[in-house]
Amino acid sequence: MAAITLKANVRDYKGRSKSNSARRAGKVPGVFYLGNSKNIPIEAEALELRHLVYTSETHIIDLELNDGSSEMAVLREVQFDPITDKMMHFDLIGVVKGQMMKFEVPVVLEGVPAGVRDGAVLTQTVHKIEVECLPRNLPEYIAVDVSPLVAGDSLSVDDIKIDDVIFVTSGGVTLAIVSHPRAVEEPEAEEGVDEGVEPEVIGRETDEEEEA
Repeated sequence: MAAITLKANVRDYKGRSKSNSARRAGKVPGVFYLGNSKNIPIEAEALELRHLVYTSETHIIDLELNDGSSEMAVLREVQFDPITDKMMHFDLIGVVKGQMMKFEVPVVLEGVPAGVRDGAVLTQTVHKIEVECLPRNLPEYIAVDVSPLVAGDSLSVDDIKIDDVIFVTSGGVTLAIVSHPRAVEEPEAEEGVDEGVEPEVIGRETDEEEEA
């Protein structure tokens, strides 16, 4: 996997007021974590982060800091404003070459299930799963072929096999389901009313009343 370069500055400020000022200037505060020995407060341009955040792939990041140092990292978490949906904060975790690490990897469904062609419905129940591997073996995403699935079939983590990758997410977790189409129910006749019988009209005079 080729690394994606992210340029960031080591920030010397803390607190909500200064962080908000940075956000208004188009920057996003963050923290780079490398185990328990190295936590660096950083900031990056929001535009520089977009290609790492708004993607369906996992990337190794070549983090270049303005103090001249560089580190390998992955994006761990991004916090968004609940109203504007703008990026508010991000966390990077350091990658150590040759060391097994845990990563979250997107699951991408490929193909059209046979059952969908017959009117069934495909539902993806999980969009990311956790794996453990060496950084060089980290897949950008996990592609799963769903074309053989028919109505009533499902796909779980146990159905996936990737060399040099250990699945941390439980094997029994369902990734996708092909559901039977919902039958259209006929409206039930109102109880006590027979079809073909004229309903009684309230207030209609009987024959005896008319004769009287």
